[in-house]
Amino acid sequence: MEKLNLLAVALGFAALAGINLYLTVFVTGLAIHFHWITLAPQYQSLEVLGHPAIITVAGILYFLEFFADKIPWVDSAWDVVHTVIRPIGGALLAIQVLGHPSPVYTGIVALLAGGTSLAAHTAKAATRLTSNASPEPFSNIGLSLGEDAAVLGGLALVHFNPLLALLIFLIGITAFFYFAPRILRSMKVKIWLAWKKLNGPANRDVEVKLPVTLPSRLASVFSQDNVLGETIAWAVPCISGRGRRIRANLFGALVATNEEPRKIVFVTHKFARAIDLDGSIARHEPGFLSENLAISAATEKAPKYLFIFPRSDAALVEQIVQRLRWRLSDRPAEELEVDPALRT
Repeated sequence: MEKLNLLAVALGFAALAGINLYLTVFVTGLAIHFHWITLAPQYQSLEVLGHPAIITVAGILYFLEFFADKIPWVDSAWDVVHTVIRPIGGALLAIQVLGHPSPVYTGIVALLAGGTSLAAHTAKAATRLTSNASPEPFSNIGLSLGEDAAVLGGLALVHFNPLLALLIFLIGITAFFYFAPRILRSMKVKIWLAWKKLNGPANRDVEVKLPVTLPSRLASVFSQDNVLGETIAWAVPCISGRGRRIRANLFGALVATNEEPRKIVFVTHKFARAIDLDGSIARHEPGFLSENLAISAATEKAPKYLFIFPRSDAALVEQIVQRLRWRLSDRPAEELEVDPALRT
């Protein structure tokens, strides 16, 4: 039981270090130095955290992180720097909790603790990237304060009931690995969009021409599912798409065919999914990082489908919206002669 408690405390410190390493060390050091807690004999190795030098350094670094964590994009840059620091710090804290057991046991716990810290750090960094898609700072401030509160609550739980803390951390890690593919895809999309925005600002005035061929890696997927042999009117690559029967797949394409004017096809490297446009409206929704094509029912504001493009494709999205509106219009043929370019 004693070893299980030690393992629970070690992994608990590692998980909290993955969220905020400096706050974890700073508060633990203060509690030990001022005797707010009494260390049991098996945890005497943690007394070093109560040294004034360690408390001072941890406090200064936490002071810097307290402000960096609340500024959009500065928090993500801070997380990038700490991708290595937090897992190493979590592993060192776990080793310090153990004292001086056998080298094999120490190595195993260090690996487990480093992985636990990295999982917590990745979940935090992905959440911050998602919140940074909105330029307002309030979500960042709220997340930062919530994370600090979680660390303080976690430290209290580790102290009073380490086994319950271990159970909660294990549930959290399991949930992380379950959602890890989505988290990593979301991070990849946000990083890609941020890079594209820096290299190509939105420009709605530039003239664009919709491509009529699919990227080579998607052409075979469309041909396999295109059992009617429809011909492509236009095919536009997009970063991702989501909606009914569509998950957030990376780097797909929207395809319109000449034979099905009221349908479009979302193509990824795995599947081609037809979307019925009857009774729908298409609109362009500019975002902070992306240009979005939203397709929703005429009576609803929330989109049924959302396709994401980089900011540099603003004019391209406008062109797609015009084409889709033409396809869904019920105007007489003579009125459509005004702009024959939209017929495709």
